[in-house]
Amino acid sequence: MVGVARLIARHLPNVLTYFKHRITNAVAEGLNSKIGTVQKRACGYRNPDHFKIAVYFHCGGLNRYPAVLTHTKVG
Repeated sequence: MVGVARLIARHLPNVLTYFKHRITNAVAEGLNSKIGTVQKRACGYRNPDHFKIAVYFHCGGLNRYPAVLTHTKVG
């Protein structure tokens, strides 16, 4: 119990800052996790540009097979 009290006391300013500003780093941690997954799945890239493109593709939410759009007459 004493360890928990010390932990809370040590992090109290950060906890209070969250309640004041309502900002967390959850989005950044999520992106880091997704980038790590891309890197692990690839088992290496030939050059940094290929890795950068893969990160943009997977983190950008792009659809690998987009729907085919058809043109229709207006009016």
